[in-house]
Amino acid sequence: ASDVYKRQNLIAFEKKTNFTIEEFEKAQNEGKTIVINSWNEWCSVCATQTSIFEQAKKDFPDFEFFFYEHDKNKNINEKLNIKFWTTIAIYKDGKEIAREIGLDKKDDIYDLLKKGI
Repeated sequence: ASDVYKRQNLIAFEKKTNFTIEEFEKAQNEGKTIVINSWNEWCSVCATQTSIFEQAKKDFPDFEFFFYEHDKNKNINEKLNIKFWTTIAIYKDGKEIAREIGLDKKDDIYDLLKKGI
């Protein structure tokens, strides 16, 4: 796909950083299963992940989905030890239980999410 197409694709998904470290810690303290996804604006795999997460939010209603822009949130990277965009990390009972980088197929992402059930 051309770069123009990829950029239009990314813009179609209203993606923004939707949490702070404090909100993450609060959700952990409340015992929620948390899904963290790091992304960058120009990343095509990130755009694919976003479209999958739009559906996953409906299919996993008890999960808390947190997204953040990797390059603009160094504090989140450091706190959660996330080094790469396209990282998906699952937290349950106050600790990380699963992490993968670069998944772009729905089945693979859902298999990862199911570890948080």
